[in-house]
Amino acid sequence: MDSGNEIEEKSKKLEELGIDLSKIQFDFKVKNSKKEEYWEKRIKEFQNYHKKTVEYFIEAHYLMSLLDKEESGPFLLRVSKLRQIGIKLLESMEEIKQNPSIMDLKDQQQSKWSMEQKEKFLNTNEELKNHEKHMNVFFREFYEKRLKEKEN
Repeated sequence: MDSGNEIEEKSKKLEELGIDLSKIQFDFKVKNSKKEEYWEKRIKEFQNYHKKTVEYFIEAHYLMSLLDKEESGPFLLRVSKLRQIGIKLLESMEEIKQNPSIMDLKDQQQSKWSMEQKEKFLNTNEELKNHEKHMNVFFREFYEKRLKEKEN
């Protein structure tokens, strides 16, 4: 298979994964829910979303490596970091599922541990959202630049 066909094939695969991701539509907004069922559902939704997101960025890395191996290496590190942050978020969500009162934003008598867990969750949630956003921007800029170079 020549490089041009492989690039076209990987681009199409990325498009399909992007469509799948848009159907999942995971919302990073956090509800003030003290129900274990809510957190159980949220964990399942996140696992599905995160799995597809990692798959998307692995495909993006593969496409990048076809166009520029040097720039694709650091991107692979970003994919690894995305996985790590996702695992950290899942661990926080599991902790909240076991102790849903952690998310009671109105409780002024929360323990220090509960406040730390809530803060950890909120920070990790924001970190993951921002990391993913930066990866998308980086990849889009790379893709436009490299494919325009290839066409010219």
